[in-house]
Amino acid sequence: MKNLPKTILCIGECMVEMAPREDGAYTRGFAGDTFNSAWYLARTLPDEFTVDYFTGAGTDTVSDEMLTFMEKAGVGTASVRRIEERTVGLYMIALKNGERSFSYWRGQSAAKLLAEDPGALGKALAGKGLVLFSGITMAVVNEEHRRTLLDLLAEARAAGTVIAFDPNMRARLWSSREVMAETIMKAAAVSDIVLPSFDEDGAVFGDESPEATIARYRAVGVKTVIVKNGADTIHAEDEAEGPVTFKPTPSENVVDTTAAGDSFNAGLIAALMTGTPLVEALAKGSALSARVIGARGALVAV
Repeated sequence: MKNLPKTILCIGECMVEMAPREDGAYTRGFAGDTFNSAWYLARTLPDEFTVDYFTGAGTDTVSDEMLTFMEKAGVGTASVRRIEERTVGLYMIALKNGERSFSYWRGQSAAKLLAEDPGALGKALAGKGLVLFSGITMAVVNEEHRRTLLDLLAEARAAGTVIAFDPNMRARLWSSREVMAETIMKAAAVSDIVLPSFDEDGAVFGDESPEATIARYRAVGVKTVIVKNGADTIHAEDEAEGPVTFKPTPSENVVDTTAAGDSFNAGLIAALMTGTPLVEALAKGSALSARVIGARGALVAV
C-alpha cells in the first residue's frame, strides 16, 4: 500500500475519558476507538503522512478543548462538524485485574450526527489514501445516516481509497443483535481491510475458528482480513499474500487493556501504509499494543 496518497482519515466518536488512577481519583482525557487509532497513527507514521479525524462536536468549551487536544496530538480537525446545542459524550473506565469495563453518557453527543451532511462527509473522504471506521462509528448514527456513510465509503473505495473497518461490536449500542450483525456485514462489504476480534465475532456470528471468521468476510469481497485473538495467535489472509499467522509474545505487565485493539490497528496500518509485508505488520501492531496495555488509559506515550 506504499503507493497510496499519504493521507489517512479516521471516522467515529471521540469522548471525554475518565480514567482511574492508582489513588482512586480520575484523570480526564479524550479518547474513542477510531480516535485512539488516529492518535497512535500520528505518532507512528513518518512525517510526510497526515492523519485527520472526522466526527461531530459541539460549540461548547469541552468540545473546543477536545479539538485543541486533537490538534496538539497531530491529528487534523479541519473536517470536524461543529453542531449547536450538542456536546461530546463521556465515559468512565473501571478496572479489575487489568481488564476494563465502561459506563457511558452520550445522550447529546454531536458524533451521532457525523453523517448528517453528505457534502461535508464526501469532502472529508475525497482523495484519502486510507479511511478507518468501526462498528461503533456505525452504531452511534441512525439508520439513514448509516446508509449515507456506507454509500460514500463505497464511492471512495471505487475511487481508489483503501477502506479499513474494525467491527468492534458493542451490543448495548444497538437495537438488537440481528441489526448489529447485519450492519457489520454491510460495512465489511464496502471495506478492503477488516480487523475483527475472534471473541466478538465468534459469539455474534457463531464462527468456530479464526479461519471461519476470515472466510465469512472474504466471501463479501474483503481483500485482507486480520483476526485479532487476544494473546493467542493472530490469523490473517490477504488476497495477494495468502494466509499468514503471528503469535504475539505474551505481555508480562498487563495494567489496562483499554485501546489494545485500537493501538494494534494503528501499528498495523502504519506498517502497511509504508509497504511492510503483512506478517511484519502484524508484529508491529502487536508490539505497539503490548506497550499500550502496560499503562493506564487509552492514550499512552510510546
